[in-house]
Amino acid sequence: MSNQDFNLAVEVRNDMGKGASRRLRRQGKIPGILYGAGQEPQNISIDHDALVHQLENEAFYSHILTVEVDGKAEQAVLKDLQRHPAKPVLLHVDFMRVSAKDKIKMQVPLHFINEEQAPGVKMGGLVTHNITEVEVICLPKDLPEYLEVDLSGVEMEGIVHLTDVKLPAGVEMVELMHGDDHNQAVAAIHKTRASKEAEEAADEPASEG
Repeated sequence: MSNQDFNLAVEVRNDMGKGASRRLRRQGKIPGILYGAGQEPQNISIDHDALVHQLENEAFYSHILTVEVDGKAEQAVLKDLQRHPAKPVLLHVDFMRVSAKDKIKMQVPLHFINEEQAPGVKMGGLVTHNITEVEVICLPKDLPEYLEVDLSGVEMEGIVHLTDVKLPAGVEMVELMHGDDHNQAVAAIHKTRASKEAEEAADEPASEG
């Protein structure tokens, strides 16, 4: 986990229902909920633009956040975010409290590195990314901001699987806990159509004059 800190100030809300939510949004706030860690769920509200600003940072989605509820700091993660289907507006947010001693499941992004150094790319191959995030399970202190997928050694028609992704200490990949048949392809390098056609043309015997 990186040393970056994310702090959010939220307020407890007592008014419920669609009317109350509309009033909140007119005030530049959105409704939300804070739950988990064996405590009662709390209905909260948060400043819309402040949350939007935090969401501009990719790390916010896979990070332990400090949520200040009326001045009391709690550790939590972002679990759900509801957006307006047609407007750049947030409608609702869910935060889940975390406990230092309890493992959590989180989606973390994959960062693909060293693509230009891959032998397959140097030969004109095209990189495809099959998945861009994976679910991990770990203690909050071990939560990675992202996982790196190193493509530096991938040959033409080579495939990188989940088991090829290096995990930090204390972190497990949920998909791989279900067995070897869940070892999905993460990325691959394939020949482009143009290179295939060029090879086929080169392999064709010269026509007789």
